[in-house]
Amino acid sequence: MNRFVTEKTVLLVIDVQGRLAEMMHDKEDLFKHLEIMIKAASVLNIPIHWFEQYPKGLGETKEAIKVLLDDASYFEKITFSSCGAAGYMDTLKNSGRTQCIVTGIETHVCVYQTVLDLLNNDYQVKLNQQAVSSRLLNNKKLALNNMQLAGAEVTSTEMILFELMQTAKHPVFKAISQLLK
Repeated sequence: MNRFVTEKTVLLVIDVQGRLAEMMHDKEDLFKHLEIMIKAASVLNIPIHWFEQYPKGLGETKEAIKVLLDDASYFEKITFSSCGAAGYMDTLKNSGRTQCIVTGIETHVCVYQTVLDLLNNDYQVKLNQQAVSSRLLNNKKLALNNMQLAGAEVTSTEMILFELMQTAKHPVFKAISQLLK
């Protein structure tokens, strides 16, 4: 897998909604890493694509996450895969970005199906294991394993952010380092 660079990367934030978000395994850690990834993407000028699965039924995105997504591109969906959201694949293709960092819930359903569709459309995918979750840890582990076997690379918050910067001389290194404290 090629090194991810800011000019080719997009961050996906999938379905961090309502009561379901509150049922996630290790939810506080999940929310912390989602916030770091969203703030870091903004600092690094990486576009954010934000999804909600049937918000009328599942509720809106968790408020602490939603307030960070003002500049993000929003997509409502009824398909499990975010790639099935109306107009999304055209938006992604037209962005010219080919590298996707995937975050959100649930790892074994919407995240999993999104990753498979991205891989099948020749996008490179890195999956931040700290910024995805399922209600059951076993489902998360199974999904991470299957996505890795399919060609996604499993990463962590620090690992992907330092990869994107490549050097401590990066102009936003100090800002990103502060987010990681």
